[in-house]
Amino acid sequence: MGMDAHPPLPPVDELLAEVHVVALPLRVRFRGIDVRETALLRGPAGWAEFGPFPEYGDAEALAWLRAAADTAWRGFPAPRRTRIPVNATVPAVPADRVPEVLAGYAGRVGAVKIKVAERGQDLDDDDARVAAVRALLPGAELRVDANGGWEVPAALRALERLARHGLAYAEQPAAGIGELAAVREGLADRGVPVLVAADESVRKEEDPLAVARAGAADLLVVKAAPLGGVRRALEVVAAAGLPAVVSSALDSSVGIRAGLALAAALPELPWACGLGTVSLLEADVLAAPLRPVDGELELREAVPDPQLLAHHAVPAPRRQWWLERLRRVHALAAEG
Repeated sequence: MGMDAHPPLPPVDELLAEVHVVALPLRVRFRGIDVRETALLRGPAGWAEFGPFPEYGDAEALAWLRAAADTAWRGFPAPRRTRIPVNATVPAVPADRVPEVLAGYAGRVGAVKIKVAERGQDLDDDDARVAAVRALLPGAELRVDANGGWEVPAALRALERLARHGLAYAEQPAAGIGELAAVREGLADRGVPVLVAADESVRKEEDPLAVARAGAADLLVVKAAPLGGVRRALEVVAAAGLPAVVSSALDSSVGIRAGLALAAALPELPWACGLGTVSLLEADVLAAPLRPVDGELELREAVPDPQLLAHHAVPAPRRQWWLERLRRVHALAAEG
């Protein structure tokens, strides 16, 4: 890819000098979980989040550790903007729960991401959910996220039907890069005006270039942590040459702050970002969580409240699990 090597990680004992592992309950079930476990650590430049989901292997978690170290030891690059437009997120809830979910977002909502293609549901469920959002927000920009859940023919059928509600784009409508390209081509052939965004196909820093080369997407969904940090993500987006939407991985406000730093530093930001997910959490580590107001988040520091860190701390065995994981992942970097 022609990118510089990652900077070395700080020594493991420095990384582990101050680590808080918390469990934050969710308002609605999301990604199959009701509680979000994540680790927060502090370095010389401030706080950072290390929150790869527990099922992720150590090799996949390494980029997340690099990202956390980059934030806590180097801070953030200079911002180009101080207000970031963000979308509301509607999980795969029944249509009648859509108003309750959207009520978690204060003031005007200019864009909404709606989960579709959930296992155990069908296109009628998706259609009803999208229709419910459109009915509540006639002027909002809507996008759907299938998390790679459709085969190509199903994706084309679904998007042709859902497009009548007015969709800007579909996030990862099919699983692989080849399938994404086929969906994008099929939509164009059918005259369906829905763009294709790659999310799961942008997991690692090599992937966005493969997506761009294959003509598989109109835009990229990028997350700071899986790409190795804010600086690395900026390099990846520049190399891919596609517009980017910044998203989160169901982070606490500390992780959202890194996403905001990425969105603030991108040369262009044509789309509202998926950084409003603290609204899906019942609790957070900041006394004033980074929740959007009128569809925007303001760039401000994210310093955890010591009482909230203590209140949401995980039991000792879970803390031990995360500390051991941090040590293993750090050791992987030394091997690499």
